[in-house]
Amino acid sequence: MSQQGPILLVSSGETSSLALALSNTKLFPVIETGWSDAADAVARLQPAAMLVAGEVGPQFAALAAQVAELRPYVPLIVVDPAGQLPPNALPLGLANGSIERLGARLRAALRIRSLHATVLRRLSGEPDAQAALQAPDPLAEATLLLIGRGRTYSALSVALGERTGVIGALSIEAAAKHLNTRDIDGIVLAEGFSPRVVDAFLTVLAEDSRFRNLPVVVPGDGAMPACDLPNLELVAGSPSRVTSTVLPLIRQHAFEARLCRTLKSIDADGLLDPRTGLLMWDAFHRELAAVVAQTQLNGGGLSLARFYLGEGHNRAPRDAARIISRLKRRMDFGAVQEDGSIVVALPETDLRNAHLVARRLGSVMKHTVHVKRDLRLDPEIVITTLLASDSMQSMLARLTEPRRAAS
Repeated sequence: MSQQGPILLVSSGETSSLALALSNTKLFPVIETGWSDAADAVARLQPAAMLVAGEVGPQFAALAAQVAELRPYVPLIVVDPAGQLPPNALPLGLANGSIERLGARLRAALRIRSLHATVLRRLSGEPDAQAALQAPDPLAEATLLLIGRGRTYSALSVALGERTGVIGALSIEAAAKHLNTRDIDGIVLAEGFSPRVVDAFLTVLAEDSRFRNLPVVVPGDGAMPACDLPNLELVAGSPSRVTSTVLPLIRQHAFEARLCRTLKSIDADGLLDPRTGLLMWDAFHRELAAVVAQTQLNGGGLSLARFYLGEGHNRAPRDAARIISRLKRRMDFGAVQEDGSIVVALPETDLRNAHLVARRLGSVMKHTVHVKRDLRLDPEIVITTLLASDSMQSMLARLTEPRRAAS
């Protein structure tokens, strides 16, 4: 793989093994430097990636902040880290695995850099849109899948839930359903599974291109599982150590997901909301008006469903909108209103079938959307269908009348 800019290797000691591993990946040029010259090397060389090995120097926090300001994204990988890392530093444990894992991790990170460069190029001339890529912190909109039944499950749920959205699954089968219905940014396996079950699960992830680059943390301190997962980490220790290991990787994956949604929005000429994958409200209005006119002219059915999640949910409307974007039928389209409610148009659908579709979407939201511990999510669903005398405005107005729940 070629890249614009060198790979900068910063260390305070012997790095021959790492340099050899980098040369074997055919990722070049590789430039080595010490801590005293690291900040100047970053400014002069504008590296494509940065690798930190050995004991971390006292100036590491300032160096990480300097790297975080670079555009496009520059991955910062720390080999066998000890202690707390800056938010943009990615841990890579080599003590329990082959050093060849370095190449896979680096290639995966450089693909995100290339994706970021593509988005920045296509957004050239739009500084506000470029700034929106960086804020808020991608971790604030990330979702983690926690799988397990062991004694550490509850502690991990609390530790991880303080920083990101967490979906719990007590079995591998339940986890598979969540992977197919939600946008997952990382997986943590707690205790409670045999080595054979863990190996089988990791093999399935590695064989599916949708999940191969997911950050995955499994418990243990033995040999690294032999599977093609570049962001796999083996962690033994307290929930705080698991959290410090997985969160930087989740942040990176959530940033990649944000870039992908932005590219889809650009390809759709700005008609798609990059935060949710649904239509922008003005585009939804135009599309709905056209569908109403076509249905009245040619006959057939048209229904609207409105999902309202209530007050007090910060990220729930966005999560619900992404679920609808993922699960809706190809002919359906939707948008998020200012109050956080989600309106979905269901062309060629009568009232009876609209109830079935809405119940299915509402059930998935109820059981998978992340909410605060003291709140309960029970989507309020209102459905209406096109009448002979209807216009687009009259259909939308009926959605805000006294509720007629679909379930």
